[in-house]
Amino acid sequence: GCLRVALEGSWRRWRAGRRGTWRKFAFKSVGLLVAVWMLRALLGFASFPIARRRSTLQMAASPRSIAKVVLAREQAEGDGARVRRSVGSPALSDIDPFLLLDEFKVKPPAGFPNHPHRGFETVTYMLHGKFKHKDNKGHEGTIGPGDLQWMTAGKGIVHSEMPATDQDNVGLQLWVNLPAKKKMIDARYQELLAEDVPVATASGVTVKVIAGESLGVSAKVRTESPIMYLDIALEKGVTFDQPVPSGWMGFAYVLSGEAEFGDSNDRGTHGSCVVLGEGGDVLRARASDDGVRFVLIAGQPLKEPVAKYGPFVMNTREELMQAFADYQANRL
Repeated sequence: GCLRVALEGSWRRWRAGRRGTWRKFAFKSVGLLVAVWMLRALLGFASFPIARRRSTLQMAASPRSIAKVVLAREQAEGDGARVRRSVGSPALSDIDPFLLLDEFKVKPPAGFPNHPHRGFETVTYMLHGKFKHKDNKGHEGTIGPGDLQWMTAGKGIVHSEMPATDQDNVGLQLWVNLPAKKKMIDARYQELLAEDVPVATASGVTVKVIAGESLGVSAKVRTESPIMYLDIALEKGVTFDQPVPSGWMGFAYVLSGEAEFGDSNDRGTHGSCVVLGEGGDVLRARASDDGVRFVLIAGQPLKEPVAKYGPFVMNTREELMQAFADYQANRL
């Protein structure tokens, strides 16, 4: 009986002690949460959007340096067409894995009649007007403003690209190199209408996510190597940080307006190709009083040998010669 009384007393004291400990823990936890909330409110951490005012996270971000700014130069291309070329020009040969960027402005009868491709991808993004496409695989179609055609040439294709209205038809064409192991895959297309391209928004910012991710919104396009392709519009005076993975190479190409890029205030206007330098983890852009619209294109370098001539991009001279032989023998 005595043992039982002693045990019950010990049990009551133990339970009372545990209740006291949990009460102290609960009070301390609530106090800590209140302190954290007050600190966040004072710093504006939770309330300021990413674009209009930099949050604490943005202030911690390190902007990529700007290696150089190259102005696109107009040149002849295709049959009577004119393009403004930045990447792929004498001033900027390539930015691995990107081989070429043209801003085209074409009206009939000029255009790009039948021509071959092997070993890379062409990405056509329409800004104004329409372009029609037809190839030797039985595919044809027309894309208009905001529409996208991502064509993987792979082991080979022959196609034409011609203006579909009598007015100026304006767009961008990007060439993306394929990894060696994918250069001979079957040709394929990914086509999106403007309304199907995902859009991300923040205060003063609109991002059309063609490839990659921005502001938590992911693209619908599947790429053969890690790539981002974003159409970014900033309102007057807005500063925006877009994360770019460490080690990726890339550039911003200004479509309209004006902005300062990086931490050294490198200025870009229409036709400027702003090449990212090393270090940092975001591209920082600050819009002028007129706002700005630009595309940001970046990707993981392939770091592979490149043998290219005209419409063929391979890894060795022998592969390049074989591409010409296959084209002449109608094997593409």
